[in-house]
Formats: sequence, structure tokens, C-alpha cells
Amino acid sequence: MEFRDLKKQYQVLREDMDRAILGAVASGAYIMGPQVKELEKQLAEYVGVKHCLTCANGTDALTLALKAWGIGPGDAVFVPDFTFFSSAEVVPLEGAEPVFVDVCEDTFNIDAADLERAVQSVLAEGRLRPRVVVVVDLFGLPADYQAIRAVADKYGLLILEDGAQGFGGSVVMAGSDRPSRACSFGDIATTSFFPAKPVGCYGDGGAVFTDNDEWAALIDSYRVHGKGQFKYDNVRIGMNSRLDTVQAAVLQVKLKAFAEYELDDINAAAEKYTERLKDIVATPVIPEGFRSSWAQYTIKLRDSAQRDALQAALKTEGIPSMVYYPKPMHLQTAFLDFSTRPSGLGRNDSGSMSFRAKSRNLDLCPVATSLCSRVLSLPLHPYLTEEQIDTVCAAIHKFLR
Repeated sequence: MEFRDLKKQYQVLREDMDRAILGAVASGAYIMGPQVKELEKQLAEYVGVKHCLTCANGTDALTLALKAWGIGPGDAVFVPDFTFFSSAEVVPLEGAEPVFVDVCEDTFNIDAADLERAVQSVLAEGRLRPRVVVVVDLFGLPADYQAIRAVADKYGLLILEDGAQGFGGSVVMAGSDRPSRACSFGDIATTSFFPAKPVGCYGDGGAVFTDNDEWAALIDSYRVHGKGQFKYDNVRIGMNSRLDTVQAAVLQVKLKAFAEYELDDINAAAEKYTERLKDIVATPVIPEGFRSSWAQYTIKLRDSAQRDALQAALKTEGIPSMVYYPKPMHLQTAFLDFSTRPSGLGRNDSGSMSFRAKSRNLDLCPVATSLCSRVLSLPLHPYLTEEQIDTVCAAIHKFLR
């Protein structure tokens, strides 16, 4: 059994995929060929935004957004504590400082109430300027953008939507009768085309989305060495972050399949898991009006001992599983020298602590810290069969009972 069966996906898409790849190879336009522009147009239309600019990977996409906003030294960027490393890694690379925020127990996404506490603590200390909140659509589920936007507007924060896992997810926003898609909620949004993502290529790739013409022009410049009117007119210090034509061709085929049936099929598979597991283990929560693209199907166990034992039991039966993520951001070694929350104003704080001590405080983001010890992700993809789902669920029932 495969955790995410990319080999099966290729078998299904093989005829169209081979034609697209060979066409790109035969064209000789290997960097930023016509398929790249075609893909950008298709992605923008799918998401429902004005601009889509592809790049080399999802981490670069986040970096390009921060560069377009001029984020740098003295700026505070608020990041959920329960996420992949790159969501926060890009912040110090621009000279800014990450401030970690706890997440919601049920959805795994950033907690708007703790975001406001974090902003207030930064303002009270007065050392950093609150500038941006990175909002991650974790495991495929869009975050609560209505609550987050209220906090962002109150304190003048820009929203950077990290839709690396969320592409294809959607929300029916208040006052609307139609769903809005992930990567349209942020002032700038990004996604990743890493192979295992909801829409992935055969290597690395990423994209940036925005309705803002000025930011789009800056991102277009930054991704090609800070170009001006043409390639050899360099008006700013940029980076080399372009999507290969072959990867764009792959993504055109995958996007079509994703829109036509894969998103529906992976939701159907997730519903089968939930129906079979909901009475025995904590299954994912999808709030009313939300739809996930199911980058992962993640259950919660009682504690780390039970989680680790279940993972071992599944392995003996040939069932793969993964832990996303085993360590919260504020306890990552790379971040121990950053002031993750000014002293005295954390969720469970009592008294003053130094910044370095504070970054090591297990109670800084208690929900995220707890989740890291209890979560386990199960095999899930659009080509998962009902028989395979039954096999996984039977093994979990057997272990827990």
C-alpha cells in the first residue's frame, strides 16, 4: 500500500502525461516556455484571482511574497506553531523575526484569538513592528479567514496565505452563496507543487497568487534576478526561481484531472475513513461551509505512547503512516535564538522570561505542542480503493480495541 500513490496516478494519466512531457521536450523551450504562461492562466482562473506567477518551489513562493512587501529587519511575522518548517524559515532569511502562534485543536489551523494575543504582546514590548501573518491551510483545510481577517485589519497586518497543502480547498464565506477557493484568501497566497501535494509535479515547483498589480510586477521581477524591462536589465537584487517547462506540462495534465475528479474522489475516500473511525478515534473536523483538499488525513491519539504504538502496529501489517509534525516550530533548534513571544503575555505565562528561555517554553503554544505528540496521518489519495480503506480501518480498530 502506498501512502500517496503517485505511481497509480501516473498509470491513469499516462497517455496524456507522456504526450505533454514529450511535447515540452521536443519544443526546446525548457525554461519559461509557453506551457508555463498557459498554466499560470489556468491556475489563476481556477483559484479566482487576477495574477498567478509560478516559481521553482513553494518556499521560494513565500520568499517572493515577503520580498514584494519589503519585509526585513525590525518586522514581526506571525507564524502558526504547528506547520512545516518553511512557513517560518523564510522569515529570518529576509531579516525579520518569526513570532509563533498557537493553533486550534479541532482544525489544526492558526488560532485567531492567540494571534491577537501575540500581536498585542509585540506591540506592548515595542521592539518589533507587526507586519504579516502567515496563515497555513494545513492538511488541505482552509483556515478561518473571516476571524483572521478581523484581527489583521484591526492591527494593519498583511495576510500571506500558505496554501502549499490547501490548493483546491474552499470556503463559503459569510454573505456569499458560492465557495471561494484556497489561494484567494490572502493579500498574497502561495502554493507548492511538490509531488505529494494535492496537485504536484515531477520535481519541485510553486506559485504565487494575488490581485495586486504592483505586487505581481515585483514578484515577476524578483523571480528572474530582479529584471527590469528585459532579462539583462537588472533593477533590484532578485533570485533565480522559475518553473521548468516540463513541470508546467505535467501540472497542466494533473490540474485537469484534479478539477474533473480527483478532488471529489479524495473527499469521498476521506468521508469513508471518517465514517469507519469516528467512534473509536478523533478524526479530522471539517467546519460547515468548508471543504478540504485533503493533503493529509490526520487522526489524533491519546498520547505519544499510543500514537507510536499504533504506527508500529500499522507498519507490521504493511500500512504506511506519517507524523506531521513531530516538533512545534518554537522548539526547532534553528529558532531557539529568536524571540518567539515577548515575555509575560503568552497564553499560559506567569511572570517574565528572557527571549531565549521563552522560545524553549513548552507552554508557549500548548495546543501545537500537544498535537505534535498525538497526530498520525493515514494513507490517502484519489486512487485509494474501498478495500484499502477497510484494511487500514480494520487494523486501527484491532489495535485500539
